Amino acid sequence: MINNVERIKKLKEENYQKIFGIKKNTFDKMLKLLNESYRIEHLRGGHPPKLSVLDRLVIMLSYYRDYRTMENIAFEYGVAKSTICECVKWVENILIKSEEFSLPKKGNLSGTLR
Repeated sequence: MINNVERIKKLKEENYQKIFGIKKNTFDKMLKLLNESYRIEHLRGGHPPKLSVLDRLVIMLSYYRDYRTMENIAFEYGVAKSTICECVKWVENILIKSEEFSLPKKGNLSGTLR
């Protein structure tokens, strides 16, 4: 399993655009919004998901940015393709609903912050 927490801690600000297609401040705003949505959704508890909120964001960004297949991402994270599909849709829905972000076509994430 990938440890995105450690990898992102070590990531330099100038590399966010190269790796994720967005600036660090946009990444941080997205992550904050997703964490808050997750917290609200799970106030009553429930099973913890297989993928963290951070993992879900990284997966969605790599799916858009790199044209990676869900099967390829699923193999990398050791989960089913359906888990990847659900996490991409979850992130997309929250970001779009917030109206703070617009998601472009796959491969072009520049300008995601309105």
